[in-house]
Amino acid sequence: MEPLGIHHLGVAVTDLDEAIATYGRVLGGRLEHRALLADQGVEAASVRVGSGRVELLAATGPDTPVGRFLERRGPGMHHVAYEVEDVAAALDELAAVGAQLVDERPRSGLFGLQVAFVHPDAVHGVLTEVVAGG
Repeated sequence: MEPLGIHHLGVAVTDLDEAIATYGRVLGGRLEHRALLADQGVEAASVRVGSGRVELLAATGPDTPVGRFLERRGPGMHHVAYEVEDVAAALDELAAVGAQLVDERPRSGLFGLQVAFVHPDAVHGVLTEVVAGG
């Protein structure tokens, strides 16, 4: 799998409104999109910072992946997302080289884009997401 580039950096936050305001005030970030992803247990906001993108993630409850992350580690870097042309093909390639997958099939993410996650153990402790375009 050869990514097209970094699509976004995911950051876990305790207060989404406050984080959006901070990224705007401190870094000149512009809110691009905001949505509730109930199946993932998060409310997410995409913020453009220059030509890059940061995805802010607030847990909808303590017993969600981001809720547990916040409990264990507190706010901060959650994942790195790499853009690929085809998420399903990327998953096949990752599995073929022995990467442990969180998702065996793509699912819908922010903007309705197809996404999938790779276990942190496969990439030196970093939760990794593959995302198709957008």
